[in-house]
Amino acid sequence: MTTRWMDSPIGGLRLHVSAGLLTRIEFDAVPRGRRVHDDLLDVVEGQLGEYFAGDRRDFDLPVANDGTEFQQKVWSELRTIPYGETASYGEIAVRLGYRPVVSRAVGAANGANPIPVVVPCHRVVGSNGTLTGYAGGLERKRILLELESPGLF
Repeated sequence: MTTRWMDSPIGGLRLHVSAGLLTRIEFDAVPRGRRVHDDLLDVVEGQLGEYFAGDRRDFDLPVANDGTEFQQKVWSELRTIPYGETASYGEIAVRLGYRPVVSRAVGAANGANPIPVVVPCHRVVGSNGTLTGYAGGLERKRILLELESPGLF
């Protein structure tokens, strides 16, 4: 596994890649060690930089899908939520063929997403459109949603 730190409008991020796949993005990272050269990390950092600058709406990155079958289904569905739009946990459940009561399980899978921003778990909101739980904190979620759709929150 190779890692790199990058600064962003939502704080320091630690990017993890392994075997040609983006495996994890961690919040609240601090710089450490020397900067390691890695072609995939260069691409990941570049695409994230473009996203934060408002120049990228979609990511074209190879991502790992290390999770349960249900988590993988949820994470795949998250990637279909368009830039600047949101969906509720219940809506995601219904899109996956479940009843809306499965929204708690969707929320748990959403919270376990190891690749935030790229797999846009920040685009999932409460059934009444309010900001609800986010592994990176609600302030980060608000910043990301505002970046994509100014004035939304």
